[in-house]
Amino acid sequence: MAKSIKIPFITMKTAHFILVFCLLALASPFAYASDPSPLQDFCVAINDPKDAVFVNGKFCKDPKLAKAQDFYYSGLNIPRNTSNPVGSTVTPVNVAQIPGLNTLGISLVRIDYAPNGGLNPPHTHPRATEILVVVEGTLYVGFVTSNTDNRLITKVLYPGDVFVFPIGLIHFQFNVGKTNAVAFAALSSQNPGVITVANAVFGSNPPINPDVLVKAFQLDKNVVKNLQSKFWWANN
Repeated sequence: MAKSIKIPFITMKTAHFILVFCLLALASPFAYASDPSPLQDFCVAINDPKDAVFVNGKFCKDPKLAKAQDFYYSGLNIPRNTSNPVGSTVTPVNVAQIPGLNTLGISLVRIDYAPNGGLNPPHTHPRATEILVVVEGTLYVGFVTSNTDNRLITKVLYPGDVFVFPIGLIHFQFNVGKTNAVAFAALSSQNPGVITVANAVFGSNPPINPDVLVKAFQLDKNVVKNLQSKFWWANN
């Protein structure tokens, strides 16, 4: 005689728990907030794939061929020219300058600000959180939280002060002092990317239809066309 099989009773509460657990399990691969972890000691980026053995962000040089120069950059001590429309210059040190940064999830920038209003204009880094330290001068810095609050969080920074800009949020730095200012920032990506708000909105190529911007910004069409005709300075 065949034995009967008892099927355990699943309550509605238990079913909901299992469903939520499964959804979280499925979503977890998308929850990482930084670059993927490397699967080897290092992965020096290389443009020519014929000498490559791994792929992780960029083609990687054979580790046996890696040399000190792959992990080195010189010149961040040199002041940059800030004679441009926004009065600042960003000097990046990412995977493009140091191939050995590939897969390591970090990069660096130096930012020089002109006196009396040098500005690193409102922008975002789509792939990185930024932590900034002021070395010289006085900076008014801040970021805006996401919709619907759009809360402005600001601080005046002096030499030795540190401030964090969360990943993806619009942020800026403005020199409120009468002398040059210098800051260094680390970013949690080998290639953080940058989207300068004014450039993206009014300086896109090809231009955004003015009617879109008229409605979005509630501006006169002539004002929009005038903004689109200006040269939008990309300093980073």
